[in-house]
Amino acid sequence: MNILLFLAVLVVLIIVHELGHFLAAKMFGIKVEEFGVGYPPRAWRFGKIGDTVYTLNWLPFGGFVKIFGEGLGEDVSSADKKRALVTQPRYKQAIVFLAGVTFNLLFAWLLFSISFMMGYPALVDDSQNSNISSNAELKISNVLPGSPAETSGIKPGDIITAIVADSDDITSPLPSEVSEFISNHAGDKINIFYKRWSGEGRVVGSVELVPTHGVLSSKQGTPAIGIGMVLVSNEKKSILESIRLGAVKTYRATITIAVGTFDFLKSAVTGSADWKTVSGPVGIVGLVGDASSLGFMYLLNFTAMISVNLAIINMIPIPALDGGRVLFVLIESITRRRIHGGVAGVLNIVGFGAILLLMLIITYSDILKIIS
Repeated sequence: MNILLFLAVLVVLIIVHELGHFLAAKMFGIKVEEFGVGYPPRAWRFGKIGDTVYTLNWLPFGGFVKIFGEGLGEDVSSADKKRALVTQPRYKQAIVFLAGVTFNLLFAWLLFSISFMMGYPALVDDSQNSNISSNAELKISNVLPGSPAETSGIKPGDIITAIVADSDDITSPLPSEVSEFISNHAGDKINIFYKRWSGEGRVVGSVELVPTHGVLSSKQGTPAIGIGMVLVSNEKKSILESIRLGAVKTYRATITIAVGTFDFLKSAVTGSADWKTVSGPVGIVGLVGDASSLGFMYLLNFTAMISVNLAIINMIPIPALDGGRVLFVLIESITRRRIHGGVAGVLNIVGFGAILLLMLIITYSDILKIIS
């Protein structure tokens, strides 16, 4: 299920990216030969509108746009020469190359804005009891391995609605009060009632467990069940406020991810990179599953963050990525001459090889993390 969810997220984000290139090319009258969902071999031809063929392909890892005359160093001598990308003014070429990244950032903005409109999950400081919203929920943030909570089936993301011990109960959403209640019932059977997000929507349930000593390594003498709790509020914002907050969150995410990516690449070049801090496709599959288990809003925000990541990665100035293509356009603008086709081809192969090597290293690191 996690793999299918990951593929769905990946396809949507890449289609959004390619849609940016497609619309920018169309805006300038550049010929677009094909817009494909998935990668060849071709499975289905939807039809042709104008010059563009729309297709569905067998490999479900994203999509592509085939723009006439976009190849590095490509020579165009047909009757459609004026509609080739390579013959356009360089500022138009740059806009077409940057449009995919722009659409990924706009899509992240849209997702963040929607989440604020629907009720963005935000942590609440439970020390300020008077300021706690009526819709605040007590959410389990983590479960200790081997603890009574894990044994009973409690999972991160579960929302506690009530805890009952004999004739005593508590419905307070405050983590501090719930922790005190649990520690006061050492050795007693308690029932925890919860709500949980599943693929079919919200489900409710309950578990029975006994608080015991020695669960917390830092507090051996304190009875506990082995859960971390956070107070989360889901307050809905107005449309205009959601759009503003979505823009702010997109901006902050872009800066944070750009700085993190730069620092990682710098450390990778110097040989000091911590590969455990990054995830490739294998690792992201698990992260998508974790986000979906916490609820739809978390999956929405995780997808937005991946969209920003995709935009930043594509702006790395190496051939085979949008950033590399923009760099070529910039060099051609300065030198006033096209980059030789052979040179461009070699640089493209080297860039693609570097990307492939990086992905292999990250995937290997992901596998080691899963094994450990």
